[in-house]
Amino acid sequence: MERNSLVRGMMDRLTHRGPDGEGIHSGNDFTLGHRRLAIIDLAYGKQPMHSEDGRYTIVFNGEIYNYLELRQKLIQQGVQFRTFSDTEVLLKMLIYEGDAAFKQLNGMFAFALADNQTGEWLLGRDPFGIKPLYYAEVEEEIIFASEIKSILVHPKIRAERDWEGMQQYLTFQFCLGDRTLFRGIHKVEPGCYIKGCNGKVNDIVRYWDTNFQIDEYHTEEYFVDKLRVLLEDSIRLQLRSDVPLGAYLSGGLDSTIIAMGATQYLETPIKVFNGLFAEGSQYDESSYAKIVAEASGSTLLSVIPTAQQFIDDLPNLIYALDEPVAGPGLFPQYHVSKLASKNLKVVLGGQGGDEIFGGYARYLVGYLEQALKGSIFETQEEGKHIVTLASIISSLPLLKQYRPLMQEFWREGLFDAMDARYFRLIDRSPNIEQLLTPEARSAFDPGSVYAEFQKVFNHPNTSSYINKMTHFDLKTLLPALLQIEDRVSMAVSIESRVPFLDTRIVDLVTRMPPPMKFQGGKTKYILKQAVKTLIPEAILTRKDKMGFPVPLKEWLLNTKVRDFVGDVLFCQASRERGLFNSNALEKLLDTEKPFGREIWGVLCLELWHQQFIDQQ
Repeated sequence: MERNSLVRGMMDRLTHRGPDGEGIHSGNDFTLGHRRLAIIDLAYGKQPMHSEDGRYTIVFNGEIYNYLELRQKLIQQGVQFRTFSDTEVLLKMLIYEGDAAFKQLNGMFAFALADNQTGEWLLGRDPFGIKPLYYAEVEEEIIFASEIKSILVHPKIRAERDWEGMQQYLTFQFCLGDRTLFRGIHKVEPGCYIKGCNGKVNDIVRYWDTNFQIDEYHTEEYFVDKLRVLLEDSIRLQLRSDVPLGAYLSGGLDSTIIAMGATQYLETPIKVFNGLFAEGSQYDESSYAKIVAEASGSTLLSVIPTAQQFIDDLPNLIYALDEPVAGPGLFPQYHVSKLASKNLKVVLGGQGGDEIFGGYARYLVGYLEQALKGSIFETQEEGKHIVTLASIISSLPLLKQYRPLMQEFWREGLFDAMDARYFRLIDRSPNIEQLLTPEARSAFDPGSVYAEFQKVFNHPNTSSYINKMTHFDLKTLLPALLQIEDRVSMAVSIESRVPFLDTRIVDLVTRMPPPMKFQGGKTKYILKQAVKTLIPEAILTRKDKMGFPVPLKEWLLNTKVRDFVGDVLFCQASRERGLFNSNALEKLLDTEKPFGREIWGVLCLELWHQQFIDQQ
């Protein structure tokens, strides 16, 4: 296939990511294509963008939030600009600062820079993986794109299942490191860039990582004040836009902080967007969203997705994702994004707060075991009692709604090593081998999955359990959640921004002494201290953390949903695939726990096979 025609075909798969324009450029043995969602400098920010001398060409997805400051710095050095776009700032930073540019960028980005003279190229991705970037190496060619479906346009790339990735998905419902579910297709990992020349990869560099060199000198008051300043500055920077913006508002702590913080800098009230289900109060926290909207003067708009929409939308959402990562929150999140897209083009959200500040209930479950272990055996693996049994008691009522998690967690392995225990907490399908066919079970190697988990969990230079847990989630779960964030927003052609994900904030929090960050087992303790004067008391003192649960258990009692799930899981193609035991799946349909993830995991995996593998 002629290269320009091939790239245009790849671009066509990404029209939803950039409905405002397109461009293509062929240079020294390379071709770059771009679809544009216009947010900054609507008139002159077109791509691909070239340097004045024509030597360098860039295509870029995302935003550089501190582009005005970087632009001014370059102007003071004598660099001239033709536009007011952040794309040109990124291009000039890479030309004049080289690799040092990465540590100066505050933003979410995935880009490719090509040298028209030498054939050298650079693929870069932001520190947290907010914006996606995939690549494959085929016969002396590098093929890259924002979504895997675009790469699959290449005639020499087949959609084939990667078994190592499959084992990781069956365990965590996401893949680790640079692996994907597609054989031969890799992620540019968050915080990394890849250098190459023509069709060859020369170097993969990690330019940013979490830092757990604990600062024992500064006080809690210092960290609280510093955190407040950085949060406010990150929100201020991410409000930069030449088009209207708003915010997601679940009614939880994180989205409340972002929505309330945004109103401090805007002259007019913003629109905020909320989703709920009609199946009961356990699926509806809109009362809290109303409190926040009233306090901030925002206009609250809500959507109530239905079981029929679940049936209609899920196959298309799996296609939009490329890979079926993370949980059922994908479905309502899509509908909230769809509602937002009817009103604006940029929306801010609270993604990252749980992973940075220790917001998941499983952290408290893990530390309850550690506190018991230390009290019984008079030992402490972390060198000192970060959380004692006495100090943690007041936080335990938060675990009322997590009884099934605790029952499963303490079923076996009590007081094992920290890595073994956390693996048990994040294993999404502890009974997976019972669901597999004998053939698939014989090929499944839980030891290799656990070994890959250990590499991430034990990587940081820290003995702190809370730091190890949050590090693992920052490196694995967060990119999976950000993949959902990116795909559901891009599917409806809006841009989602996440102000918590600023390297200055993460660097500060990872340097905090763990007892300060997770005082008495209080989830998000230091964050609450920093924002307690900003947000309503009702949000600050909530004890019913909800996330974005989906009434899948209830819907399975609905004949139409049950038929839909059955048609997917027990169709001829699924049976011939030889992956899951049909009898075990039939039983699971009746025994799945409320908020369980096993039916969700196998349903999405089978839909993925049908959308990608079978469509070959």
